[in-house]
Order: sequence, then structure tokens, then C-alpha cells
Amino acid sequence: MSIKSDWRNKRASQTNEDLLTKGLFAIYLMALNWILLFKLGVRFTYMDERRVNLIPFNELISSNGHAGLSEIIMNIVIFVPLGIYTGVLLKRWSFAGKIIFFFLMSLMFELLQFSFKIGAFDATDITTNLSGGIIGLLMYAIIKKIFSNSIRSQRFINVIATTGTLLMIIFLVMLKLNMLPLRYQ
Repeated sequence: MSIKSDWRNKRASQTNEDLLTKGLFAIYLMALNWILLFKLGVRFTYMDERRVNLIPFNELISSNGHAGLSEIIMNIVIFVPLGIYTGVLLKRWSFAGKIIFFFLMSLMFELLQFSFKIGAFDATDITTNLSGGIIGLLMYAIIKKIFSNSIRSQRFINVIATTGTLLMIIFLVMLKLNMLPLRYQ
């Protein structure tokens, strides 16, 4: 009888962790949409024209790397959580399937930005977003190896993700309300 109850407790714990992870993932996807598609509610001057860059890192090379490097880093960083969440939630998918998922997510954002004139279609963005997803997936693999238990590693990720999500929401709200020394307008 104790084996059954122990199994039920583990299963209930896994279900609770999965629910929290899925909720955090949904919030992350909403924030990602708001940042990438709605540009934090700001209309930028470049939105009036449609541009296509099919050569990765072309703008970085042509501008001596000054403006483009920070954008590249941000594109990588913003997709790291996608890799972590994919590792946690899509355990049964192959590594190649997850890479294709990252590529398709990035391609979708680029096509939507181009279609709605809210950004350029940029091969550099696809490459860096894909890299961020892979880095996140590798980070998940390291965390899973450290904890050697999927429930404990997921719990750890949920604690970090909850903290990060709350900080991100606070930051974005403060940025939107002009309560920070940063100005994005």
C-alpha cells in the first residue's frame, strides 16, 4: 500500500509542477509576443518599410558591429527560456524535433513582423533565436544532470522561472510607465 501512495504522491507532485511550468510558459509566450510583435506598444520609424535580410550577420559586418551586437545578444537571451521550457515540457520530442520547433517559432515571428510591417525579415534573427533555444535546451540538460531527478530539476526551474517572470513583469510595467531611467521611445 505504501508503494502505491508513494507513486500517487510523486504523480501529484509532477502534475502540480507541470501545471506551474505550463502557466509560466504561457506567460513567457505572451511576453515574447508583446516584445517581438507589439514592440512593447511603441511605434518605431522603421515600421513604415518592409525589409528582408537573407544573409546572416550582414548588418553586423557592415556597421562595424556597434549597433548589431547588442541586438544579437538580446535575441539569443530572449529565446533561452524557450529552450528550457521545451526541455521540460516536450521531453518525448527528439533533439532534432526541438531544433525544428525553435526554427519554426523564429520563422513565424519573422514572417509576422514582415507581414504586419512591424519589423524586418532577418536571417540573423532566425539564427540568433535558434541559438538561444539551443542554449536553453543545453542549460536544461545540465540542470537535469545536476539534480539527477526530473521532478527536482523541474521544481528548480519553476522557482527560477517564477522569480524571473515576476521580475520581467515588474520591469516591463515600469518601462511602460516610464518609471525607469531607460527610454525605449
